[in-house]
Amino acid sequence: MSHRLPSGGRLIDRDVPVSFTFNGKTFKGLRGDTLASALLANGQLMMGRSFKYHRPRGVVAYGPEEPNALMGLGEGKTFEPNARATTTELFDGLEAKSQNHWPSLEFDLGAINARLSRFLPAGFYYKMFMWPRGFWKHVYEPVIRQSAGLGQPPRKRDADRYEHFNIALDVLVIGGGIAGLTATLAAAAAGAEVMLVEETAHWGGRAAVDGGEIDGALASDWIAEMRDRLSAMSNVRLRTRTMGAGVYDHGYALLYERLTDHAPDTAIPRHRLWKVRARQIVVATGAIERPLAFAGNDLPGVMLASAVRDYVVNHAVVPGRRTVVVTNNDDGYRTALALKAAGLEVPAILDARTDARGPLSEEARRAGLRVLTGRGVSMVEGKGRVETVYACEQAGDGTVTEDFAADCVAMSGGWSPAVHLWSHAGGKLAWNDDECMFRPDPDAAPRGADGEVFVRAAGTANGAVTTQVVLRDAFAAGQAAAEATGRRATGRAPEAEEEVRQMMVPVWIMPENAPYKRRAKAWLDFQNDVKVTDVELAAREGFESVEHAKRYTTLGMATDQGKLSNINGLAVLSHALGVPIPSVGTTTFRPPWTPITMGAIAGEARGELFQPIRRTPMHDWHEKNGAHWEPVGHWRRPYAYPQGGESVHDAVSREVTAARQSAGLLDASTLGKILVKGPDAGRFLDMVYTNMMSTLAPGKCRYGLMCGENGFLIDDGVVARLDADTWLCHTTTGGADRIHGHMEEWLQTEWWDWKVWVVNVTEQYGQIAVVGPRARDVLEAVGGDMDLSKAALPFMQWKAGTLGGIPVKVFRISFSGELSYEVQVPAGQAPALWDRLLEAGDPFGITPYGTEALHVLRAEKGFIMIGDETDGTVIPQDLGLDWAISKKKDDFLGKRAQERDHMTDPLRWKLVGLHTLDGSVLPEGAYAVDEGVNENGQRRTQGRVTSTYHSPTLKRGIAMGLVERGPDRMGEVLDFAKIDGGVVKARIVSPVFYDPEGVKQDV
Repeated sequence: MSHRLPSGGRLIDRDVPVSFTFNGKTFKGLRGDTLASALLANGQLMMGRSFKYHRPRGVVAYGPEEPNALMGLGEGKTFEPNARATTTELFDGLEAKSQNHWPSLEFDLGAINARLSRFLPAGFYYKMFMWPRGFWKHVYEPVIRQSAGLGQPPRKRDADRYEHFNIALDVLVIGGGIAGLTATLAAAAAGAEVMLVEETAHWGGRAAVDGGEIDGALASDWIAEMRDRLSAMSNVRLRTRTMGAGVYDHGYALLYERLTDHAPDTAIPRHRLWKVRARQIVVATGAIERPLAFAGNDLPGVMLASAVRDYVVNHAVVPGRRTVVVTNNDDGYRTALALKAAGLEVPAILDARTDARGPLSEEARRAGLRVLTGRGVSMVEGKGRVETVYACEQAGDGTVTEDFAADCVAMSGGWSPAVHLWSHAGGKLAWNDDECMFRPDPDAAPRGADGEVFVRAAGTANGAVTTQVVLRDAFAAGQAAAEATGRRATGRAPEAEEEVRQMMVPVWIMPENAPYKRRAKAWLDFQNDVKVTDVELAAREGFESVEHAKRYTTLGMATDQGKLSNINGLAVLSHALGVPIPSVGTTTFRPPWTPITMGAIAGEARGELFQPIRRTPMHDWHEKNGAHWEPVGHWRRPYAYPQGGESVHDAVSREVTAARQSAGLLDASTLGKILVKGPDAGRFLDMVYTNMMSTLAPGKCRYGLMCGENGFLIDDGVVARLDADTWLCHTTTGGADRIHGHMEEWLQTEWWDWKVWVVNVTEQYGQIAVVGPRARDVLEAVGGDMDLSKAALPFMQWKAGTLGGIPVKVFRISFSGELSYEVQVPAGQAPALWDRLLEAGDPFGITPYGTEALHVLRAEKGFIMIGDETDGTVIPQDLGLDWAISKKKDDFLGKRAQERDHMTDPLRWKLVGLHTLDGSVLPEGAYAVDEGVNENGQRRTQGRVTSTYHSPTLKRGIAMGLVERGPDRMGEVLDFAKIDGGVVKARIVSPVFYDPEGVKQDV
């Protein structure tokens, strides 16, 4: 089922796909997606686990109020924890990992806490950890320290650059919706110097989604016209992706600008912290929709109604095909109508109000939508996501009146102004009974030392609800700010049609008389697992102050700082105490509005590059000898060495021929080299690799495969046993750090008591491959104390000694299919050995070759390459590597996963060789097309090209690919699609194109 609508999506560019990873799995999104919308588009509904009970959590919101979808972004020096998927703009190569679970998102051992929830009520830690006294230091504190926090702190030094800007101006407007645009226009037209900032990448806020007209034009057109008009004014600065972090005394504000998060560029700083001194500040930060508290409202698929609407309209993403809308106000109907217009099913609109006769509800009925009044949700059930919604009378006790099969619930409990920045500066709040919200109190606005107001709220942030009122309120705020700077303001506010609304009814729990069992599953704070019953317990135990109740229950202490939970929690507390909500009051709002990076706070320059360039010991030689460079991970490796004006293609052909016919020299220093040592090292490697490593004798080598716990192939390489308790594991160039981390993760979390030490020594050694029929002659000409004959050093063995007086380890392994020796040498002596090999090999025609020749050589032999033949969904059996999977071991990482039904499916795509009928080179990544189309209208495919090259040895194009039942279909001819719409015909053959008996590598 496609989760992306075939049309629509005002913010996405369907012509620009974007690749990213989530928990190591590669996905595709579109330019304009957020991480959340892209994951939803790929059907990834579950995005995290709650903090306390580790319950499954899906995205619930669209913006910075999101409490669930928190990710770790990037790796190593660019790792950032606790980033919101809803505000993270997608870019090519983004890496995201979900948090707060082990060993995986889908299977989390911490979920046992949910089974123990009756023993872990609100405030249990205040009682439990008091006794026995001696347990604190040795039991409780260690456990708490291990459990604390959500994301992992970065372990590497930050490689990014950050900067600070200082600026003084007349008026700062925070928030780029229609209120912020209008306030800016009013102040700028009066001659004030104005800066308008918007935390997202787009202007207009909700008006661009919800439509309507302003000054006779569509809201989206008016927004674009206003943006252009303000951009042309010399006294206006406009900044998107710039968040108002905090407002302080004396007109001082901090702004947080994300310069390159959406398009990483090491040439400019990543984040900028603006330190603003403004004579006047206008806060136009909008409002936040409130969730509804009913049993099961935390299931993935239960979302704010406005968020559902945003994903559908902005990104053409389908949170659910069958969505039940539950609301206590008119706004929920907007979502129902948007879903209907998108061709999606809305089984029912459950309106808690006993009568719904406003314009929007009537429009919904005319559209054929079923409206049930006086109804609420008794509970939502499903295994890991919404499956069934049970309706009930809102005034009742939860007795089910009807049930609906659904995969999404869109809930709307009304709107709360985003008053945080107003409150930062000391502004007070007033309760509005009609809209059930706290709004800025104009009589208690923040004032400077001179007694004058310096912060003004505008639009929905000031409690305005309809578009017309928002525009008038914002225009008045902009004019007042300009006049406070000594300007004379004129003009009129933009006009919108007067909106007729039916008043909302307050709903703090659904249904009103829900029994304890239902209230105990109705969640207020999704991240911290605070339930309705937790707040009621706090009230019974005497925590009547809202600040005390907050700390006792952790309500509002999550990373969203109560943006979704506070008002509902206050209402539940007020009901439990039997006092009005205003009497309970609010908790303290503290900056920043949303978290900002430590790097932005520090503002330190960290160098010119986002990530360091890694150079091999022979880098200078390559540079001097005309290497054509290729980035490989963090490394720069020679792609080829063009000589005498030859093309890169010709250089590659020459290098391949030399390696096949005489001798080639390869700088293989970038290969990962991980030392594994200790009494339990063999036991550990047996778990990490698919084949047996503990039985490997010292002095011998063995090719090994490494899978993740999901069974997919993640790396490969040759393992050499150095002595009784020491192994050297070679990894791919790009996998050294990743696999080292992978090993450390399992040692530190699962097998922490095993006596194993893992050290990444990749950069401590150079590695030089001497390849070809004359390779042995070259090494013997260099001279040393080793016998390198076949009898003394057979294939897949190694020995230590000296070459040219330099201490080395020589590994008799081959990635080319030729006689080959890989010489490992201390990094500081590698350039000297390289020079001696060149000198000694000159009579034998020794030729340095680069990474492209390396690829051609290995493809001719049918050797796989991680990242080419694998894409995160490939298992060893797909590649014909069953022989590398031990039948003797009881367990290894990925073993059980590979026994799942879809892993043993006979229709899986498997590795084959491909010969084009005309000898041409197949397009890289081309798909083998099949007859017919899929459900989504796309043409069926039955395979794809993974590696494709021109073979100088065979004088034709060769390719490797994954084809459905490939090895069983030898000789069949497939059609591979080209970009221009044509096809290339290729025959399925063995993937071993050269020396299939392996004679040449074993001489």
